[in-house]
Amino acid sequence: MHTHTEMVRLPAGQVFVQHWQPPPTGSEADAAPIVLLHESLGCVGLWRDFPAQLALATGRTVLTYDRLGFGRSSPRHGPPDLRFIEHEAQEHFPALMQALGIARYALLGHSVGGVMALQIAATHPAQCTAVLSLSAQAYVQPRTLEGIRAAQVFFADPQAWARLEKWHGERTDWLFHAWTDAWLHPDFADWSLDAVLPQVRCPVLAIHGTHDEYGSTEFAQRIGAGVPQGQVLLLDCAHHPHREQTTPVLDAARMFLAQGTAQSAEQAATPVPL
Repeated sequence: MHTHTEMVRLPAGQVFVQHWQPPPTGSEADAAPIVLLHESLGCVGLWRDFPAQLALATGRTVLTYDRLGFGRSSPRHGPPDLRFIEHEAQEHFPALMQALGIARYALLGHSVGGVMALQIAATHPAQCTAVLSLSAQAYVQPRTLEGIRAAQVFFADPQAWARLEKWHGERTDWLFHAWTDAWLHPDFADWSLDAVLPQVRCPVLAIHGTHDEYGSTEFAQRIGAGVPQGQVLLLDCAHHPHREQTTPVLDAARMFLAQGTAQSAEQAATPVPL
């Protein structure tokens, strides 16, 4: 397994990126890379060994990045942006893909990263080949807000805050309040993916834990029903399926992406009527 990191300069700041390149294995060696999008308090390091495992399971290059204001990317300042999901899909993510020279990609996003993956797929349908969402929110549930308020209490503990600060340093205060202040803002209460989902043209696999503390399985069901090519997988876990049910998630990702690759090859081999 070859891995390397780099800092990519974008108009809005520098973005930290890490790549995992597995040994070549047949047709998958030429398949679109998988780009991971992290959760609201996440970063590259908090994916732990999952990217390497995903690369080996699928035979594809995997890469992930710290969003601006997170991890080792440039800090951000100012009040929370209630359109942060759209802005990532419309501005920061496409700028990063262009800088990296990546024209086509599959996406795997966790929590709000899954929401962003779906927004990106809807915004850039020609580039996105597949989406796997883990614990993605489809709208704002009372359980979502309860989970965020519980996190506010949890991170009021200096020891818990210090563990978060280990990953984000000077960015920690900004990103924590950007998360809590945006989702708890009254103007965000009516947010949903309902208008976005029908615009997603690629296959989607929505994975959700039956004990997710930030939202019920209705999220995954709504995503699966709302996209033209949707599948749903429910697992016995909480908000982090890739940590709590790693093997089922890797198996599902491998089969889902292989199915998509086979369909793409079949379509490419089918003569087009003149």
